Amino acid sequence: MMQGTLQLAWSYILDYENSKNPYKERKIQIAGWKQYAVFQVEETTQLIKTAQFLTKNRLTILDALHLGSAISANCDYFLTTDDHILKFAGVIDLIKITDPTGFIKEVLA
Repeated sequence: MMQGTLQLAWSYILDYENSKNPYKERKIQIAGWKQYAVFQVEETTQLIKTAQFLTKNRLTILDALHLGSAISANCDYFLTTDDHILKFAGVIDLIKITDPTGFIKEVLA
């Protein structure tokens, strides 16, 4: 993250997971965020290795691919409302995991 700016990274796994979303309105809203991304993460060997490492912490492969994508994009933060992923906030030190409210309190307040 550049000093004083926020940048959104997008990943192929977001596209994949959103394509499986059965709720049309949610699917459209989520897809709309892609236009704001300044970085598109594609699958790489290193990303897969990172995701495999993360699954050792009891993350599902999809969750590990999401986190691995953010890590490979050198993101400072991974924002989620997924309680299962949030449990790993203190366990995984490769990236800061938080929810949107926590992020606002910590970074933007």
